[in-house]
Amino acid sequence: MTEAEETLKPEPAPDVDALEQEGEIAADYLEGLLDIADLDGDIDMDVEGDRAVVSVVGIKGDDLVGPGGEVLEALQELTRLAVHRQTGERSRLMLDVGGYRERRRTELTKLGTDIAADVKRSGEPKSLQPMTPFERKIVHDAVAAAGLRSESEGEEPRRFVVVLPA
Repeated sequence: MTEAEETLKPEPAPDVDALEQEGEIAADYLEGLLDIADLDGDIDMDVEGDRAVVSVVGIKGDDLVGPGGEVLEALQELTRLAVHRQTGERSRLMLDVGGYRERRRTELTKLGTDIAADVKRSGEPKSLQPMTPFERKIVHDAVAAAGLRSESEGEEPRRFVVVLPA
């Protein structure tokens, strides 16, 4: 098979049953954590594209999100580890608490669109603050939708997006 044919091969369809199982394992793990922390919250599970999405809803306060989503990121990694321990497979599970990720997605889409407009006007590249991979992806998508190119630079956890002129 040539490289061009390899590139054109369709992506395999996500295994929805396996993703739903990831969500179930994650939900059980998170319910245990909520019980230990004596926090009230409900767990919603979904599959979006090729990943399980688990949300803790109806929770008061930002204790499980933390400044800049740091606690949420840590909880997501712990939850992924719990899933991996039971399935033996690496998980790309996405965790949200109290709608934080959706609010952040809206903010970052606007940021990406606004920065792209600034770069178009000035013709100068613009660097943003360090972001998580989730946040960088949203900005890259918004910049691409605005017709410009962007790239990530730096090393984790200080990796950031640079928006480039056309």
